[in-house]
Amino acid sequence: MDLTTGLMLLLIGILAGGYGTIVGAGGGFIFVPVLLTVFHIEPAVASSSGLFIVFINAISGVFGYARKKKIYYRLGITLGIGALPGTLIGVWLLRLFYSNSFYFIFASILVCLGIFLFIKNSPIVLKRKEWVHPVSEDGDERISSRKADRDLSNLPSLQLKKLLPLGFLMGILSSYLGIGGGWLLVPMLVYYLHVSPQHATATSIFSLCIYSIVGIIFNLFYSTIDWMIVVWGGIGVTIGSQLGVISSQKIPSKVIFQMLSVLLIIIGYRMYFT
Repeated sequence: MDLTTGLMLLLIGILAGGYGTIVGAGGGFIFVPVLLTVFHIEPAVASSSGLFIVFINAISGVFGYARKKKIYYRLGITLGIGALPGTLIGVWLLRLFYSNSFYFIFASILVCLGIFLFIKNSPIVLKRKEWVHPVSEDGDERISSRKADRDLSNLPSLQLKKLLPLGFLMGILSSYLGIGGGWLLVPMLVYYLHVSPQHATATSIFSLCIYSIVGIIFNLFYSTIDWMIVVWGGIGVTIGSQLGVISSQKIPSKVIFQMLSVLLIIIGYRMYFT
C-alpha cells in the first residue's frame, strides 16, 4: 500500500471515527462502503477489516464516554452477551453469501434506516411536536412528544433479558456487514426505550466492544483482514473518536439524526450501483 492510499484511509478513519462515535455506530457504516466503492476491496476483506476498525473505534470511544459517565453498563453487557452467538452466524453467512447479495442487503438496510430517521426528525414532524406540546407557562422549553428519558441503569433483570434478541440480531448484522450494530441499536434505544441520545450512543459503543471481538477472532482464523487498512484506519478512528466524544456534548440530537439519515441514504443508494 502506498503512502497516498494510507493517508486517505487515515482521513477517512478520522471522519468515520468522529461521526461514528457521535451517533454510536462505530464508524464502520462509513468506512466499509468507502472500502467497497472507492478502493474496490473484496466484500469479505472489507467487512472483516471494517469490523476490526469498529472495534478500535469502540474501545477508544468507551474511555471518553466512561469519563463522562454516560454508559449504562448492565444494558450494554446484556446486549453484548445476546450478540455473541449472532456474531458467529454473521461470520458464517459472510463466507457463504457476499458478492451481489452482500451489496443489495447492505444498501437496503442503510436506505431503510436512513428514511426512517429522516421522517422521525424532519422539520414537519418536529414542528408538529412543538404545536402539540407548546411552551409551558413558566417559560421552560417545549416538552418532548415522546416520554421522558428513562434511566436504564437499574432496569430489572427480566426486562433486560427481553433485549437479548435485539443483541442477537445486532451480532449477525455486525459480523456480516462489518459495520457494527449501533446504527440499529441507537434509534431503538431512543425511540422505543426512550433513552437520551447521549446515553444511547455511549451504551451502544460499549456493547460494540463486547460482541465485535468475537467476530474479529473468527476473521483472524479465516485470514480475511487487511492489516494495512487496519493500521491506517485504526489510527484515524482513534483520533476521530476522541473528537466525537467532545463534539457529542455540543450537537443537538435532532441534528445528529438528520445528518445520519442523509448520509445513510446516500451511501445506500450509491451501493445499489456498485
